[in-house]
Amino acid sequence: MAWDFSTEPEFEEKLAWMRSFVREEILPLEVVDLEYDTFRKAVAPLQLEVKDRGLWASHLPPELGGGGFGQVKLGLMHEILGQCSLAPFVFGNNAPDSGNAEIIAVGMESSGNESHKEKWLQPLLDGKLRSAFSMTEPGAGADPTLLKTSAVRDGDEWVINGHKWFTSNGSIADFLVVMAVTNPDVHPYQGSSMILVPTDTPGVDILRDIPTMEHPTEHFGRPGGHSEILYTDVRVPYDNLVGREGEGFVLAQKRLGPGRIHHCMRWLGQSKRAFDMLCERAVSRYTHGSVLAEKQTIQNWVADSMAEMTAARLMTLHAAWRMDQVGAANARVEIAMIKYYGATVLYNVIDRAIQIHGSLGFSTDLPLEHMYRAARAARIYDGPDEVHKVTVARKLLKDYKPVEVPTEHVPTRRAAAQRKFADLLDAASLNS
Repeated sequence: MAWDFSTEPEFEEKLAWMRSFVREEILPLEVVDLEYDTFRKAVAPLQLEVKDRGLWASHLPPELGGGGFGQVKLGLMHEILGQCSLAPFVFGNNAPDSGNAEIIAVGMESSGNESHKEKWLQPLLDGKLRSAFSMTEPGAGADPTLLKTSAVRDGDEWVINGHKWFTSNGSIADFLVVMAVTNPDVHPYQGSSMILVPTDTPGVDILRDIPTMEHPTEHFGRPGGHSEILYTDVRVPYDNLVGREGEGFVLAQKRLGPGRIHHCMRWLGQSKRAFDMLCERAVSRYTHGSVLAEKQTIQNWVADSMAEMTAARLMTLHAAWRMDQVGAANARVEIAMIKYYGATVLYNVIDRAIQIHGSLGFSTDLPLEHMYRAARAARIYDGPDEVHKVTVARKLLKDYKPVEVPTEHVPTRRAAAQRKFADLLDAASLNS
């Protein structure tokens, strides 16, 4: 089957506009320290322009207000948006809101509960509500089958109890998508569900935004925070169930598959930005008798970075194309590979860019140090590298069978070849 990552000229024009728009209108906001409410006012006219261009919430189908683009087109868009952490918000496809919108939309298809569109989905798409995905728990980590947060049905309500953390944007969210065990008597993959919980519900206690390597100074109520939350006898309507009971893991995979492609393409945007800084420094900095661009080590960094970025880009576009062709479930290997490979490339390129800038790269006078700290998290969130490598290895190894003698064992192959070509060998022997 031939691969085809091409897009029509009309879409290429949209991409060209996005590159200019991100560079000229959004990137300058990075260096202005705005409070969250002020930031939202500043980007409101930019969001209107995006909507006028038909590029708002492009991850969703047209009937839900999106562009209906496939994963290849979305990937190319996210490569541009990845240059600046503020850009996805301006385009209405920022995490975790974009993934949560997809969960609600898919859940509506599964359950037929159209009330979620007016109450949750449309306000989320319009930017009137913010959301958070509340799944990770202390102790469960990369094994979601260990989740302990429970939701017990009591009449027409759910009663939720549990302890979550790293609920990204939890402290600024209007509602939470909570993964909870609704049936402890079956396998966890069939016993967990997703439930929508407004953050002002009694019993929801958002304890703090956890300081991290990316944001080491503790703050609360700002975008990008990772909240620790206690749920104590939290009661919400049964109707807040997303999809059907027991579909939590199915919904999560439908959310995470496309999300990983978008992550990887955004990382390529960040990588290219760091690469540009690396190359600019290489041709500008004179030391030890020549510019850095003439040093073999620097040339190796440039060549290795470009090769790694190109490989990651092709792998990611191939995974996106596979998703468009056969769906996320049949592209698990491709999606898993780009997650750990793309994260490593991102980290490597930024690291080289810092090294070539020396003390300037280590300082906050350049964005590299923050990019570096953020990049380290890429190898952990949405599943650590090691889990994705296990997924790839297990799937690939299923195609192989144990043998007593290696298939490529030369003496065994020679004996078989001699039997196969016995007549030819006998004739050759007689003629010699």
